[in-house]
Amino acid sequence: MKRGGKISALLLLAGLVVWVATREPKVPAYPRWKPEEKELGRAQDDVELVKALLREGLSDRVFDFSVVAEAVSGKKVLPVAGRESGPRVVDAIKQALEEVMGEMNGEDSPIRGLRRINEGSRFFEDGLRERLNRAAGIRCEIPKTRGGLEQRSGYPDLKITDEATGEVYYLDPKLMEVGSGGSSLRTFYFEPKDETLKIKDHATHLLVGIEHDGNEGEWRFLRWKLVDLSALKVRLKAEFQASNRNIYGEGSVLEKGGREGKDGAR
Repeated sequence: MKRGGKISALLLLAGLVVWVATREPKVPAYPRWKPEEKELGRAQDDVELVKALLREGLSDRVFDFSVVAEAVSGKKVLPVAGRESGPRVVDAIKQALEEVMGEMNGEDSPIRGLRRINEGSRFFEDGLRERLNRAAGIRCEIPKTRGGLEQRSGYPDLKITDEATGEVYYLDPKLMEVGSGGSSLRTFYFEPKDETLKIKDHATHLLVGIEHDGNEGEWRFLRWKLVDLSALKVRLKAEFQASNRNIYGEGSVLEKGGREGKDGAR
């Protein structure tokens, strides 16, 4: 081979070696690679999402509850002042509260003997609903979700309708120990989920805080405060959560010890 031909061949070979060494690796186009590629892409998306959430500093921001509720439901939060049915509905709630408190303070109160006072909220909800339905021109019910299901859990607990005007009010009873009105502990929760969302009307949102004396098992209820939530400020607590099912799944447990339990765990 002539000298020029050898040089050309050597240059070509060198170029091929450099191209192979420096080119971007190509993932083989085999079906078995596709799940791994998808997982890698999903993980990278999650990383970017978490970074974006942290940059927002959501836990440090304050939001108007009225804005949050309207953003997720499309329904306005209306102050009670200025509503035609306002005085009528508030009076009916006041009367119902006095009657239910009297019942819950009785010797045969269903709340006596409960392990946790929070379990007593349902008895107040049921009592208020029963008495408000006795009031002339007032209808009270458990609000249905967007999916059409009657659901006890989640905000709000009760839906009140003034039959003369069709105006709607949401009412959320909360039990609290006397003197805790100034506490910074979180006691109001609103978790917006599309199918289970229960805010389906332009409405006035009310919360009634019912104070008890803290005498465990023999609680006495002392007073109540009815609050208009149209001016409420809320915070978003951004946290990552896991259940016991997530934590103790077979794929994560390294070792087991001790005696066998009811669930077969060791």
